[in-house]
Amino acid sequence: MKKTKIKEVVLTCLNQGKLCRIDFRYDLNYRYYIPLIASDKLFLGMEDDDFILDGYAIRRFKDVTKAQIKEGIYEKILHAEGVFNGIVTPNVDLTDWKTIFTSLQKKSQNIIVEKESLDENEWEFVIGRIEKIYKKHVYIRHFDAEGIWQSEPYKIPYAEITTVTFASRYVDVFSKYLSKLPDNFGK
Repeated sequence: MKKTKIKEVVLTCLNQGKLCRIDFRYDLNYRYYIPLIASDKLFLGMEDDDFILDGYAIRRFKDVTKAQIKEGIYEKILHAEGVFNGIVTPNVDLTDWKTIFTSLQKKSQNIIVEKESLDENEWEFVIGRIEKIYKKHVYIRHFDAEGIWQSEPYKIPYAEITTVTFASRYVDVFSKYLSKLPDNFGK
């Protein structure tokens, strides 16, 4: 599918409040997505998983291989269950990754940054707090699966990012049980 057609479909879903079925180059399965904001290269929305919306995800148009408006029984169920009713569009500047991280840093929340790939050895997952933002990369203070903050921030080049997730149940619940940020945070 051509990129112009992909953008057209995603923007139609965004403007009409429709569900979009999206295939990504790094995933064997499609995803249902409700687009909320878009720029030339990036879009933000909520992913549906079995009639539940869980946080926000920012993704790149260049990673989309196919997009289609999803109409039918599934979308009717989402509306009947009120899933669309509570959607709030967050204030995030999607100009580029730097403006995105600047917007998200103001929220003082933990986020997930991913480099997704069909090859497990290339896949990366970082969860934590935005520490420093630069023109071509961001530093995230990562916490591990035991909830322990790493001693130093993790440098992530923007070119490698496929997805940034925030306000998800996983991030928000885990964050409630973390110790305070390390004393050297931001220094």
